[in-house]
Amino acid sequence: MNARLRDTADLLARLIGYPTVSADSNLAMISDLAARLEDCGARVDLFQDAGGTKANLFATLGPDEPDGLLLSGHSDVVPVADQDWHSDPFILREDNDRLYGRGSCDMKGFIAAATVMAQDHPVKTWRRPMHFCFTYDEEVGCLGARALTPELRRRGIRPAMAIIGEPTSMRVIEGHKGCCEYTVRFSGLEGHGSAPQKGVNAAEIAVRYVQALMELRGALMLRAPADSRFEPPWSTLNLGRISGGVAHNVIAGKAEVEWEMRPVQESDATFVKSELERIVQRDLLPGMKAIHPDTDIVTEVIGEVVGLEVMPENAARDLVASLLGANGADVVSFGTEAGLFQQLGIAVTVCGPGSIEQAHKPDEFISLQQLDICLDMLARLGQSTALTGGEG
Repeated sequence: MNARLRDTADLLARLIGYPTVSADSNLAMISDLAARLEDCGARVDLFQDAGGTKANLFATLGPDEPDGLLLSGHSDVVPVADQDWHSDPFILREDNDRLYGRGSCDMKGFIAAATVMAQDHPVKTWRRPMHFCFTYDEEVGCLGARALTPELRRRGIRPAMAIIGEPTSMRVIEGHKGCCEYTVRFSGLEGHGSAPQKGVNAAEIAVRYVQALMELRGALMLRAPADSRFEPPWSTLNLGRISGGVAHNVIAGKAEVEWEMRPVQESDATFVKSELERIVQRDLLPGMKAIHPDTDIVTEVIGEVVGLEVMPENAARDLVASLLGANGADVVSFGTEAGLFQQLGIAVTVCGPGSIEQAHKPDEFISLQQLDICLDMLARLGQSTALTGGEG
């Protein structure tokens, strides 16, 4: 193992040791990364959330101007509860050229590689800025990036290009679906199970809502664009959780449905939301309120994250493809923060080490080979005359 790869594996071990599950703080990890980047000479800003327990990191090497390239990754990881791991998920385990641990591929491997790249060039004279962005709460609705991008716009910070280092097996990705998540709460009227006509069964209303969702799933399949490159080619709906009621013999007074939508096109999202609103207002609420006026159906938007739109001209895609020697670019169905940065007018591509097939699973891992390919790409980036004064 070469020294650069060893340094990256060692830093990854440290980052995995921070249990940055989305429900918990990421401040210790972010403070560690901030100190490392400051040691490289970077200008570092931390943007805390309202509760003061989480922060986005934004750092810049090179000139202070609205240009350059952004390397971005999220610091949070998904939970490990009820997963069957063969070792402690927050202690890196190296075995057979694989590095195991929660977040190893999604996506602390890329964050470690990007930070080592910064440490490799601490005094380089950058002709254009090199930015580093590490966010919080991507896994629960891209909350950190949604808070950060308006602040970057306000400050006039707009890199020309961005690489989002999600695990793509180092394939160049130029487009992905959006991701919209919702929790729908149904408030009915409890009563004795022997007289269901005297109450409003929130669980039954929730089932009717879910039935409407499943019918819309079929309608979305028929709306798939003829030239869609996604797999599947249509916008998808997924029912994540349904709950309600307290006992066999009690009319359910409360119920919840959690679901998500991954639209191929914005018109599909508009179609689904308008159809559901029509069903709620016409078919569900009137009957509920006829029995009891305080019944209700309330939808909470957990997150509506735009997709990454395929663009005919994309400097970030073309740059990364040239560095990797790749022919063309792909699209994926999983979501990232890329679309939020694209909305700032930035050319964006998604490319990072590790496979999405390992993300969120027990015994998550990243291979040393994937990390090495990423490090080589970043080293080439650090020598690119597009970003530096041409010195190697």
